[in-house]
Amino acid sequence: MSIGQNTLMAQTVTVNKFASSNLQAVPHTTKPPNPNLSRRALLLSSLVATSLPDSRTLLLQKYLKKSEENREKNDKERLESYYKRNYKDYFELVEGSLRAKQQDKLSDTEKGILDWLKSNK
Repeated sequence: MSIGQNTLMAQTVTVNKFASSNLQAVPHTTKPPNPNLSRRALLLSSLVATSLPDSRTLLLQKYLKKSEENREKNDKERLESYYKRNYKDYFELVEGSLRAKQQDKLSDTEKGILDWLKSNK
């Protein structure tokens, strides 16, 4: 989700909150409420919501910025975790046959497997 979408979502929540509080504040009378009054209240609350940043929106923007800054590091950690969970057993199984081969006959992939096992034991 983009920052614009998150801001729009937060503004919608704020407008809904203001609109519901305005509806609850209307006193019960015998004559029907003025529809123009509720439209004006909704318009006013939406203008207030768009002009004043919500603290949750600011917090969300802060977290999104921090996430963007750490994206590369987090992606690398997730990938390493995935390899450790899903390939370690297989690489250890293959390790025996690779150790029996001579170093000059190992392919680049096989050398990579041995290097990975050495660094992740």
